[in-house]
Amino acid sequence: MGEQFGVGRRVNPARIFSIPRDVKHLDTVQLEALAASFRRWAVDSPRRDVRVSRRRLCLVFLVLRHTGAKLGEVLALDELRDFDAATGVCRLGRERREVSLPGDVAGELREAVESEDFAPWRGRLLSLDPGHVRRKFYERAQELGLPKEFGNPSVLRRSRAIELLRQDVPLTVVQAILGQASADLTAALMDFSDVDVRRIQRMTVEKEADRRTSARNAFYGKVVDVTRGGIQSMVTLRTLGGHDVSSVVTNDSVEALGIRPGVLLAAEIKAPWVVVVPGAQRPAVASGNVFSGVVERVGLGDVSAEVVVRLEDGTEICAIVTVDSLRVGAFAPGMPAWVVCSAFSVILRAD
Repeated sequence: MGEQFGVGRRVNPARIFSIPRDVKHLDTVQLEALAASFRRWAVDSPRRDVRVSRRRLCLVFLVLRHTGAKLGEVLALDELRDFDAATGVCRLGRERREVSLPGDVAGELREAVESEDFAPWRGRLLSLDPGHVRRKFYERAQELGLPKEFGNPSVLRRSRAIELLRQDVPLTVVQAILGQASADLTAALMDFSDVDVRRIQRMTVEKEADRRTSARNAFYGKVVDVTRGGIQSMVTLRTLGGHDVSSVVTNDSVEALGIRPGVLLAAEIKAPWVVVVPGAQRPAVASGNVFSGVVERVGLGDVSAEVVVRLEDGTEICAIVTVDSLRVGAFAPGMPAWVVCSAFSVILRAD
């Protein structure tokens, strides 16, 4: 029944625990928006020296965002000694704790290590003035409409801890990743070996990478609006890529899953429920979910065909259409297209 009304009913308490209002932190969607802002800013200059300087700052942010390390630990990182380019592992702090970076971030750091543009700073690529780093972090936060203090490295560290806890990473593992002492006796009783910590961390990083690249017909994001009706509610999810995805679910499901603004959920759209409209002009659709993209590939069968559209953020949406409609629409890789689906066809899950 939950599937029928657009909700996977598994409840995950770790994702609905509350954070006190006075605790400054960013959720996953905001962290990814800040990362995107840094990446755009890093290349947005005609001057090579400015781009190099900005890329160094961007790398500092990305390492902070994904390791939860202290600013001083990241600025002290010797990328030739403390970064394993093959595994994407950083060794941080005096204890040289191992923290894994996601593949894309490790790739950016590896590219910088190998680039002649950064040759003058080899071994101290991330060694920047702390005051300058903070000022630039504040600027990027303000560009997104956030109070500048939300760009503070300590807020990023706290945000990473909360993000990991919401993914069911054990408290003691979070503390090991961040280099913290055990917070209380309960945590101290939960002992994990170094091997356990590395394994859990790697699994978490891989899961997060899947979310950022988005599996086919799947989104991950934050609830930004819940409009209740007499029987059903309209839930709007803002994804990591900036799309707003609407889903209609029963009011019972809203209560069961604790759906409210700020909760993180996954959204899935079944391929037979997706309509692809060719062309650059937005289709005249009164309501529902409408996304622009480019046809990535077309697979032709005897009866049905598969059309895959890549959205601007890299998300792939697959539609199953009849062979006849494929011929009429003349879909071809590289052509602009629109993806349309009803809010009733979007399934929400506490992923």
